[in-house]
Amino acid sequence: MHYRQIKNVLKMEEQKQLFHEVNEGYTMLEAINEAKRCLHCKIPQCQKGCPISHDIPDWIHELSMGNLGNAMRIINDKSNLPAVCGRVCPHEKQCEGHCVLAKKGQGIHVGKLERFIADFDGNMGLIREKLQPKTRGRVAVIGSGPAGLTIAGDLARQGFNIEIFEMEPEPGGVLMFGIPEYRLPKEVVRREIKKIEELGVVFHCNTTIGTDLNIDQLFEQGFDAIFMGTGTVKPRKPDIPGRNLRGVRQAVYFLRKVSLYNEGSIEREDVPVHEGDRVFVLGCGNTAIDAARTAIRMGARSVEIVYHRTINDMSALRSEYDEAVEEGVKFNWESNIVEILDMDGTLSGVVIEHNGERRTEKADKVLMAIGSVPASRIVSTTKGIDVDESGYVLTRDVPCGMTSRKGVFAGGDVVNRPSTVVLAMRDAKKVAEGIAQYVDAVKLLEAINLKEHLTKDNA
Repeated sequence: MHYRQIKNVLKMEEQKQLFHEVNEGYTMLEAINEAKRCLHCKIPQCQKGCPISHDIPDWIHELSMGNLGNAMRIINDKSNLPAVCGRVCPHEKQCEGHCVLAKKGQGIHVGKLERFIADFDGNMGLIREKLQPKTRGRVAVIGSGPAGLTIAGDLARQGFNIEIFEMEPEPGGVLMFGIPEYRLPKEVVRREIKKIEELGVVFHCNTTIGTDLNIDQLFEQGFDAIFMGTGTVKPRKPDIPGRNLRGVRQAVYFLRKVSLYNEGSIEREDVPVHEGDRVFVLGCGNTAIDAARTAIRMGARSVEIVYHRTINDMSALRSEYDEAVEEGVKFNWESNIVEILDMDGTLSGVVIEHNGERRTEKADKVLMAIGSVPASRIVSTTKGIDVDESGYVLTRDVPCGMTSRKGVFAGGDVVNRPSTVVLAMRDAKKVAEGIAQYVDAVKLLEAINLKEHLTKDNA
């Protein structure tokens, strides 16, 4: 191997070290001791704070007794992605924030306990779920993000034949390509997906619905229902002069490129942030802070977040903010980038406005993290799916999640706008019930009609 190649490999390995998981998990002793602090409340506020109504006190009690298998079984009843949720859920706003001990500053660390149990099960193969006969029907799932995986897991456990269609070469969606390795290791995502695959779910990767196949063709293949969990992959572009300059990138694009680089799929020069760059990030949600912290890890000289509101208004968690500050990210509150400056077609600086005053800062890169909207690829190739003025799919309440096209359901961000992993899961669980009800009802009506037809023929 050439010296330069060796040097590049060593550099890549050094950078990978920076992406090792930041927050360490519990040891067995730490987990059991933490579980023993739980009061096992008769009216558990933690459960009320959980979007998917996890039976938190029950599985924490089993953990406190050392019954990890029982704890895992209870978790599996409600969650298909416990190792993911244990890491990236906004626990401080949900289960942990509602814990009665939190008022004294001693709330149970529910997320770390869930992570511990899920990791232990994943590493030790603690339990194997019993496969249900696949006799209730066939459901196609488009997209393998949190919503798609939840639909697949819930329906597979109920006896449905599930096939997932994913445009990327590997399943996982935003979990795999949109959340940095230091928050959510790829191997954890792969482990969770393997669990769902073991339920009998079939994955078709490198398959884009709307291009390779359309909705009509899926129905022709014999699917009883189709679920769209395609998320919001089309980034919003702000109306800022210079937004199309070379050097301006979407934060999600940047995060995806870094993921591919860390996997060895692309070269370092293909990542849009280079060593020594001065980077500005527009926005202050999870994606913005992820992009900022990732830019630091990729060698940026300085990284600043520009946000038009206050610290109390940001959608990112306070813990994420604290970690970003600790790593060197600077924050500009109640500020806006009003212009991106041009030098021969390349970004050279930004104009930032704060309290009516403007200043010019030198910049090498600007990362946009101000939200996203659905792509129209499926809707534009399918008749009968209604969307609102922004492109979000419209659904009905009965059966839950069905679009204006019979048999086609949608859920997650493509319906409800970008949100957290667990909120997408909550929505998907309701839609899974709607799909099951719909397929069962259609098959019942078909059976009744067939019986009536046979009766007439025999008369």
